[in-house]
Amino acid sequence: MIAMANPFAEEAANIRKKEWFTVFAQTTSCAAGSAQAFGLAVLIIVAWVVTGPIFRYSDTWQLVINTGTTIVTFLMVFLIQNSQNRDSKLIQLKLDELIRAVETAETSMISLDEMSETELNEVRENFVQLAAEASEEISDRSVAKRGRTSSRRRHAIA
Repeated sequence: MIAMANPFAEEAANIRKKEWFTVFAQTTSCAAGSAQAFGLAVLIIVAWVVTGPIFRYSDTWQLVINTGTTIVTFLMVFLIQNSQNRDSKLIQLKLDELIRAVETAETSMISLDEMSETELNEVRENFVQLAAEASEEISDRSVAKRGRTSSRRRHAIA
């Protein structure tokens, strides 16, 4: 009897693996950004500097800190990128929901991430034009308001 692979079981296993890494990446990112992690890094550097004379500032002594920092930096790049990707997706989803929820919002904005650079530049130019028009309108209102205020002052003085 030939056992058939269960695609749902494989998918569930993949989701668990992704969740494991997500939890690990988030936890590590939070820990790495803490005051305690900074303090630990400072202590490691102080210990390395203090041991310099003991090891006569040898090549091995220098190699220890260089290797350690290289490994930590290499691993942190991936963890930080994972956290940034996740944060970007979350922010994008929240913005999409806000756009969808506001009746007067242009729902085509939800698909901006699928547009080419040229299309994005066109949309941006439209918003620059709208901003310029809004700025003019605000400026016109401000001038009109100042005009009414100064005429009131003239009447009050007379």
